[in-house]
Amino acid sequence: IDRITKDKVPLITINHGRTDSTDGRVFPYVFPLLLNPYSETSGIVNYIASREGGVDRLKDKKIVVLYHGSPYGKETIPIYKLLADKYQFSLEQIEVPHPGNEQQSQWLSIRRAKPDYVVLRGWGVMNPVALKTAQKVGFPADHVIGNVWSNSEEDVIPAGDAAKGYIAITTQASGEQYPVLQEVIKTVYGAGKGNLDDKKRIGSVYHNLGIVNGILNVEAIRIAQAKFGKRTLTGDEVRWGFEHLQLDPARVEALGAKDLFHSINVTWDNHEGDGRVTFQQWDGGKWKVVSGWIAPDWAFLRPIIEKSAAAYAREHGIKVRTSGDDPVSN
Repeated sequence: IDRITKDKVPLITINHGRTDSTDGRVFPYVFPLLLNPYSETSGIVNYIASREGGVDRLKDKKIVVLYHGSPYGKETIPIYKLLADKYQFSLEQIEVPHPGNEQQSQWLSIRRAKPDYVVLRGWGVMNPVALKTAQKVGFPADHVIGNVWSNSEEDVIPAGDAAKGYIAITTQASGEQYPVLQEVIKTVYGAGKGNLDDKKRIGSVYHNLGIVNGILNVEAIRIAQAKFGKRTLTGDEVRWGFEHLQLDPARVEALGAKDLFHSINVTWDNHEGDGRVTFQQWDGGKWKVVSGWIAPDWAFLRPIIEKSAAAYAREHGIKVRTSGDDPVSN
């Protein structure tokens, strides 16, 4: 982060990265577009609430978070605690040491706890092993909710039948039925271009994330060029473009991406952009969307993010911007 700030080059960490980099007042060149880890946490809890009939129905429910034993896996521990206090659900958080290829003891603990839901905050081999072990102990796959690093074909196919019914969060839907995908298939792969060796990957979770990432980058540059001219842009000008990346559902539809992703509203001080999430269920062969677009509780999360960002600013001697018109001098 220090290097890209010094060089004034935007760093795009779509769906991941440190959560407090959402605060563009402190992190002017970092953009965790669409979803940060705290929003993911809130989105998952809100989805569970929707299944139960509302947030008031979360009271006295029991949720286990099975997390990867790494800084990534541990980042949301305090947020789940805060949400458990807010909605009065019972919470247990269980660590799986890296790499996660042995989880028998964790799932025996889960079986004893008898939770209503298990949130899988996994990584790599941990994900299919979790689904296989859940099946062994008799925990239903449709009550396991995966995070964004547990939501791909690579996470479910190795688990075989144990993954059927499993549900995971995503910022972009799967499938190739969207007009923008059809255009890519026609003009890129149909013309023998591109470097995708396995065409079966078209429409997969990560392929579609790449498509959405491409849309956001191109639109940010288009916005910047509309202000600064159609020429090679500086890093700072591209930053300005990202800070004005505002695509409402109508614009998303015009881009051929309706239902692929919802919208984004990046501002100078909000580098995530209020992305919505949806949830997909694995039917044994493909992902199927099983929810509408769900908004995380940004009003609840923002003060937590600002507090962390302020601490980072103090530690690193960063001057906090007070306006989008302020020059970036960090």
